[in-house]
Amino acid sequence: MTVVDNAVYVDGKREAEPSSLDQTFAALRRCPDGRSFGWIGLLRPSEDEITAVAKEFGLHHLAVEDTVHAHQRPKLEHYDDTVFVVLRPARYVDPVEVVELGEIHLFLGRDFVVTVRHADEPDLAVVRQRLEANPELLSHGPFAVLYAVLDQVVDDYGPVLDGLQDDIDQIEVQVFDGDPGASRRIYQLTREVIAFQRAVEPLRELFGELRYRFSKGGTDSDPELRRALRDVADHALRVLERTDGFRQLLANILTVNSTLVAQRQNDEMTRLTEAGYVQNEQMKRVSSWAAILFAPTLIAGIYGMNFTHMPELQWWFGYPMALGLMLLLGVILYLIFKRRGWL
Repeated sequence: MTVVDNAVYVDGKREAEPSSLDQTFAALRRCPDGRSFGWIGLLRPSEDEITAVAKEFGLHHLAVEDTVHAHQRPKLEHYDDTVFVVLRPARYVDPVEVVELGEIHLFLGRDFVVTVRHADEPDLAVVRQRLEANPELLSHGPFAVLYAVLDQVVDDYGPVLDGLQDDIDQIEVQVFDGDPGASRRIYQLTREVIAFQRAVEPLRELFGELRYRFSKGGTDSDPELRRALRDVADHALRVLERTDGFRQLLANILTVNSTLVAQRQNDEMTRLTEAGYVQNEQMKRVSSWAAILFAPTLIAGIYGMNFTHMPELQWWFGYPMALGLMLLLGVILYLIFKRRGWL
């Protein structure tokens, strides 16, 4: 059975706890108008269960279809006398840096509210207990439940923002420490921030719809509830502003990281270029001295062949001439290389 809790409230107090949906429907028919309402809490209901609730309360088929298929964006829609609300609660799984998004659907009518959860979190039992401890607020009816659920969802956004802030601070340290894994982490965290922003951005329109509905009468006579919802709207606005700030900050961090990576690459290229230049200069010197030593070695090699018929072999000045020629070639090559800056 997917019915988590099922109760009928009269003047803000729990008066009945029907054991089945049929008993709930019957109890609502017997309760006084305007003073009572039923709150049915469902967790991952089957299509048949949703259909049964929809048939009893006259829920619009489009809203029922959205609930059956889930994966909806946050919104508030009016279907005759019924209000359909979709909320996306969130929690931050810090070890893997992932924002897990849930989904809550609410159907609000004159004398009923049906909450449908498609995830285990958040536990609306806490919301129900807090409301039951405040009968004066709960006596405002289904919209008091909407307020309490909105308040819980928006409050749960706080730890998500704190988790994202901590990870962004860590990324900033990584970037300036030159951690090569910073770019990947920035990209992944940016994706989570965008997903979270998509879950909270529609709240601006949702609260606008609530203000319009209150201004048209009905719940407009409940100033306390209006103030409470206005307070939640202010909190939601701060969440939106921080989320948008995170997205811009991550974009700036990514730009800074790219700049620092490019600068480190340029520094490395400069270092390699300078090392290549130094190596090239050393090779020039080695080559120059090798060429200088090669000239006398060539002459000495030729005259060291000791053939019988060789020019100047029997000449008295042959040996001094060979030494002078070696020295002359060495000096000439030295001057040439020196002039070219190789030595």
